[in-house]
Amino acid sequence: MQPQAGTTFGGRYRLERQLGAGASSTVWRAFDTVLERRVAIKVLVHGLSGESGPLERFRREARALAKLGHPNIVTVIDTGEDDSTPFIVLAYVGGETLKQRIRRDGRLAVGDALAYTIEVAGALAAAHDRGIVHRDVKSQNILIDPDGGAKLTDFGIARSGDDDALTQDGRVLGTTDYVSPEQALGHEVTGQSDLYSLGVVLYESLTGAVPFRDPSPVAVARMHVRAEIPDVQRARPEISAALAAVLERATAKHLKRRYQDAPTMIGDLEQALAIETARSGSASSEASAVLRALPPDARSQVPLRVRHPSSTALSLAAVALVAAALAVLIFTRVHTGGGSGLSVGAVEVPVSLAGASASAYDPFGRGPEDAGGARHVLDDKPGTSWTTKRYAGGLINTHGVGIYITAKRPLAASELLLETPTPGFNVQVWGATALAAYRRGSPKLLAALGWRLLGQASRVAALEPITLADPRQRFRYYLVWITLLHPASPGAWASAEISQLALDQQTGS
Repeated sequence: MQPQAGTTFGGRYRLERQLGAGASSTVWRAFDTVLERRVAIKVLVHGLSGESGPLERFRREARALAKLGHPNIVTVIDTGEDDSTPFIVLAYVGGETLKQRIRRDGRLAVGDALAYTIEVAGALAAAHDRGIVHRDVKSQNILIDPDGGAKLTDFGIARSGDDDALTQDGRVLGTTDYVSPEQALGHEVTGQSDLYSLGVVLYESLTGAVPFRDPSPVAVARMHVRAEIPDVQRARPEISAALAAVLERATAKHLKRRYQDAPTMIGDLEQALAIETARSGSASSEASAVLRALPPDARSQVPLRVRHPSSTALSLAAVALVAAALAVLIFTRVHTGGGSGLSVGAVEVPVSLAGASASAYDPFGRGPEDAGGARHVLDDKPGTSWTTKRYAGGLINTHGVGIYITAKRPLAASELLLETPTPGFNVQVWGATALAAYRRGSPKLLAALGWRLLGQASRVAALEPITLADPRQRFRYYLVWITLLHPASPGAWASAEISQLALDQQTGS
């Protein structure tokens, strides 16, 4: 059945008005004719109920929500199927999404931004405690109810720890504006990934915009993998260093530097809220509600005139002193691990390729392919690419074709990051300290020319990280060697493109 106003689901839920629509479902305001109350009903798009992927994700959302009972998570009331169309009935939350509010009003008051983030972090803590990772935390999925409270919704791609991932070609589902680095790369997604996305939401709430913007979703994902989140104090100078430090840790690229769990992040957010309130000397209604729920040690730092509006006993000087002391405390906690007891350890950091060059490479064939386009893999412009010739059936000259980076000096790389608009081909990564020319009669092998195989990947994704062997070995030349294409149909013609190449190296211990 195609949903429309007036349609009744489950014999009791009469659709009134569509509230939103996505690729796989629509959400309606409805009236429960049995209990005579307004509800929200999420309906799987007509035609998808027979497809296993969307149907299983829809059922998974119902199961995930049914396990959770938290004041900052939209409550599931009922589920069912009507004429083979699955639906989920949710508590109706009036108001608007956080994204709608930001689009209308721009950046939020600092206290409101922190209050909403604390509430959503509490919802994530409850979900993570039940082994459920949301996987799509974004401002569109945070509802602000008429009383000003934040509620997390849309667990449509949530996954329990014992479930198999439902992804496209092994990659992530989700919104790249908020995607964590590991999610963008197709790595394991944990509760820390949700915390990264929530950090991005906090940045958006404070500045009025997401940190990275580009017409290409893959380009945005790459920025989340390699680029640091812009300094929030540049966009909003009045924000305390303590709050900036919390945001920095929440959005750390590497898991050992990021918050390990939601409760630890909540503790620092609460301290930051106390600091910001002490500095401003006032609080909004939503921030006040969260302040009243703070632990005693944090609440005691809030000015008396905020905790008790009739009191003026705390002077401005004392407010400033408290804020400064708290700032030192939280800044120290954030930058030394915040009580997690974990050292930073070895992590991957981008290698500077300033002064490096890129060259097409085919020592065994008729010469390099698209030699003029080789520069594009280092120009940091996702819309440009180096391109191979077109080949039939996926074979490339029976041996391969490639492109290599010449670093300014030898370097030790532990990972190569490849970006392509034509995913699906097979590659190898080789390293060399010097280049040797192919001599007639020699074996057509890269190893015979001084190259050493460091890593490989089959059917690469649009953004593919390739782990390299011997990350302490220094090479000046890094070669990406394309060995096999996978055309859309057997015997069809196909080519491969590479738009960006980057190298990471290990640091720390």
